[in-house]
Amino acid sequence: MSSPTAARPQPPADLKKVVTASLIGTTIEWYDFFLYGAAAALVFNKLFFPGSDPLVGTLLSFLTYAVGFAARPLGALVFGHFGDRLGRKKLLVYSLLMMGGATFLIGLLPTHATIGSAAPVLLTVLRLVQGFALGGEWGGAVLLVAEHGDARRRGFWASWPQTGAPAGQLLATGVLAALTAVLSEGAFLSWGWRVPFLLSGVLVLVGLWIRLSVDESPVFKAALAATERRRREQAVKEQAPVLAVLRHHWRDVLVAMGTRMAENISYYVVTAFVLVYATAHAGTDRQTALNAVLLASAVHFVTIPMWGALSDRLGRRPVYLIGAVGIGAWIHPFFLLVDRGTFPAVVAAVTVALLFHGAMYAPQAAFFSELFATRVRYSGASIGAQFSSVAAGAPAPLIATALLAEYDSAVPIVLYVIAASLITAVALACAQETRHRDLTGTEDAAPEPAPTGADPARTL
Repeated sequence: MSSPTAARPQPPADLKKVVTASLIGTTIEWYDFFLYGAAAALVFNKLFFPGSDPLVGTLLSFLTYAVGFAARPLGALVFGHFGDRLGRKKLLVYSLLMMGGATFLIGLLPTHATIGSAAPVLLTVLRLVQGFALGGEWGGAVLLVAEHGDARRRGFWASWPQTGAPAGQLLATGVLAALTAVLSEGAFLSWGWRVPFLLSGVLVLVGLWIRLSVDESPVFKAALAATERRRREQAVKEQAPVLAVLRHHWRDVLVAMGTRMAENISYYVVTAFVLVYATAHAGTDRQTALNAVLLASAVHFVTIPMWGALSDRLGRRPVYLIGAVGIGAWIHPFFLLVDRGTFPAVVAAVTVALLFHGAMYAPQAAFFSELFATRVRYSGASIGAQFSSVAAGAPAPLIATALLAEYDSAVPIVLYVIAASLITAVALACAQETRHRDLTGTEDAAPEPAPTGADPARTL
């Protein structure tokens, strides 16, 4: 166990610096990830999958979008393992470089018209790199803040890295909206779509400079020192973090996965699939749909810390449940409003949906951090969050698009989101409230006796 002095929260100025670094880093990573999603809905179906029916081309485009989610569990395992062994900060630097590099290269990719079928193959490979990087980003970013912060306001402070998602969505959608407003459709398809991807190179340099300036989590450093001391004194080896998670925290992993279903599915239906639904089904022009998501994302950004602060007062589970029940009840009115095709109606639909999403997403960072012991926390939080994304966020736009193509109606999509909300409600019912848990505990990551003749120094 760490000493009280070692685990003491940082002064406010240091904490704000850590929050800022995590927020900017996650904003850049989500900008890269969401930029691909918006481009998949609006551009990639024409440039990388030509010759198909427009809706089929969109399905193929979203399939490459889903591939990024498939790589996230692998990223969670790799980054989680080394993040629990080496520290949160180092792995966050690597994830930022990987994500930014892949996004920049997408902006340089030749299209199907230039190199044929090799174009979608290369696009898919770079999407895999994006997913791998993001699989390790989320856990490290929220843990760095949660383990620095004041326990009484952990929900509030840990929710700030969560605002990187709407901030990235805001930035990606805003850049695309600006380009579509000033460029003709021909110019946008010819070269304009590349500009937001190439901008990622500049953003990564800024994020890297900021991320390198923060200190490692004091809770992690104290836990690492305690583990090293125990190895020296008792000649024991530490169990691999992923094995410790599966042994001591498998129920918590299932809770995390279940609570992610409504949050993850609803988000990608509301922000990515809505661009397809509004333009292809409701007859809304592309600019109106993009502007609606842009405005709603701004409201989402502002309200996430409010939900996080509320979770410090009411608890993680009650606030999360408000969001899960709310999105299940709102999803039908959401599509009715989008069907109207007017800008105020689409804005209202997306904004309210993202408000309910924020009630789930804001307490999630503190909630998942509090589920796991320090020396397995990166692995546990990342596995719970990212493995669920394969079943939730990854296929959500794909399933929604397929349901629309099959039934030409939003009703099956409504039922799909309601089912996800019910799964999340059940997971929350099975969970314990974590608001008052101490993050300095390491007992669940107990070491195992070293084999005879083993060198404890080589077991890290």
